[in-house]
Amino acid sequence: MKEFLPVCEEDMRRRGWQQCDFVCVTADAYVDHPSFGIAIISRLLEAEGYKVGLISRPDWKSPAGWKRLGRPRLAFLITAGNIDSMVSNYTVARKPRRGDVYAPGGKSGGRPDRACIVYTARAREAYKGVPVILGGLEASLRRLSHYDFWDDRVRRSVLLDAKADILVYGMGEYQILEIAKRLSASRRGGQEADLSGIPGTVYAAPRLSKDWNGILLPSFEEVSSSPARFAESFKIQYANTDPVRGLPLAEPCAGGSRFVIQNPPAPPLSRGEFDRVYELPYTRTYHPLYEAEGGVPAISEVKFSLTSCRGCFGSCSFCALSFHQGRVVSSRSRESLLREAREMSADPAFKGYIHDVGGPTANFRAPACGRQTVQGACPGRECLFPKPCKNLRVDHSDYLALLRELGALPKVKKVFIRSGIRFDYLMEDSDESFFRELCEHHISGQLKVAPEHISPKVLAAMGKPEHSVYRKFEKKYAAMNARLGKKQYLVPYFISGHPGCDLAAAIELAEYFRDRHFTPQQVQDFYPTPGTLAACMYYTEIDPRTGKKIFVPKSYREKAMQRALMQYKNPKNRALVIEALRQAGRTALIGYGPKCLIRPK
Repeated sequence: MKEFLPVCEEDMRRRGWQQCDFVCVTADAYVDHPSFGIAIISRLLEAEGYKVGLISRPDWKSPAGWKRLGRPRLAFLITAGNIDSMVSNYTVARKPRRGDVYAPGGKSGGRPDRACIVYTARAREAYKGVPVILGGLEASLRRLSHYDFWDDRVRRSVLLDAKADILVYGMGEYQILEIAKRLSASRRGGQEADLSGIPGTVYAAPRLSKDWNGILLPSFEEVSSSPARFAESFKIQYANTDPVRGLPLAEPCAGGSRFVIQNPPAPPLSRGEFDRVYELPYTRTYHPLYEAEGGVPAISEVKFSLTSCRGCFGSCSFCALSFHQGRVVSSRSRESLLREAREMSADPAFKGYIHDVGGPTANFRAPACGRQTVQGACPGRECLFPKPCKNLRVDHSDYLALLRELGALPKVKKVFIRSGIRFDYLMEDSDESFFRELCEHHISGQLKVAPEHISPKVLAAMGKPEHSVYRKFEKKYAAMNARLGKKQYLVPYFISGHPGCDLAAAIELAEYFRDRHFTPQQVQDFYPTPGTLAACMYYTEIDPRTGKKIFVPKSYREKAMQRALMQYKNPKNRALVIEALRQAGRTALIGYGPKCLIRPK
């Protein structure tokens, strides 16, 4: 029978343990499912023979919670959870969120702001001298100087603010095993572990070694006082996120008396390694201690879903995937996914529906071209933007075969795709087999897609294809469903207030909605999160790709007007829509004609 990892001393005694090798601390509830990063890391260490315990959501106001499992023999592993703690705690309007899907009962308020910093401080207080290793999304995207939207300033590397020993960026499996190996060896030898030089990690040093061969970034003092220098630094970092081409980076701080050193990214997992990681003995649910509070809401979407790939060569400006997982796509074998599906279907709660088979982009199952696995992703070029690269390999056959095999399993009634389809990539496929079967078998009446905007200048800032590509996809989708005799719809997502979007572009989008008789039910406000190209644009008002100035809507009023224009039919937005139209000199759209957005009264 599969067991959860120890969460208290009683669990340790039941296993006959005197001490844990590693104690993992997470701001999420303990969910032992491979969609949770800490579950993967803890199970992988366990599989390598280490004794691993887990502390979730401890009271951060006292170090007592960090003593729940005693002093770890090798290290504390600390993560803020599956998302940045500031994003989890606050809306884009900087207001406290009402709920937290990663918390017991979905209740907010259980995690501190900047959890990596707070948790490391408590760990140090609880047990002095125990190494602290930071990982997870929050640490990964704040590994060097970064713009912090909530403070509205540039903050230095979270490694320095947290005073941790080392920071793991990216997915972390390769790094944590190497760190564990070095810590174990140093423990046996009685000397301090040398954790430098590990791919996919960041560490601090008082100086650069004589044989160091990398890129010296602008200093923290420079990027925190000069937006232009910040944009320059970000462009260098963005160009070095590839494990093949990436070079070591060093960022001076404290007047040059310290350096934050980023080693090149870790290589992506091989297919065999990927399979192994996702077939570790997860219980695939939340810990029973949350049952009385109603469980953990986040499990509902992933419990009966399958992760088939990692990485994304889409490179949208507002997405941090390039910084975190990289542009080179890796995938699991079909055999591994089928084994997981069979195990999943044996769950008494399984009703015959696999909710999703995907990853960052569902229909990416292989690198964009044959060069990437050997030479890495091309620097200064994107695979799909502004036009698909001539070397792009478009092939849905492997993904289609996987979906067919999953659908043929005895207990499976339906296999859905919910993690998103990259429609511009799909439109490049001359073989319609996948498109037809997508519409016929893998949609539950609606397909979510993300055109994001229609204005050429906004789409260019976003790194998205021309709107004409979406229009062609829309027609093809409608024609395919008509041919199949199905009434299925597209649910397009649009972003409000993205860099590059002025009132003229926002009104252009509102007119598009008017002509299509479409009102978006949900509007996504642009959220400048660390590690994204768009956040760099937001702070600097410079597009780091070109070095040119870019318009950025920053004031609360302007962002509110842009958001209101996307839902101009809502009576609550009336005053803001009129204000926006007057400010833009588009008062002709206030009237009674068929092309007007809003009536005078």
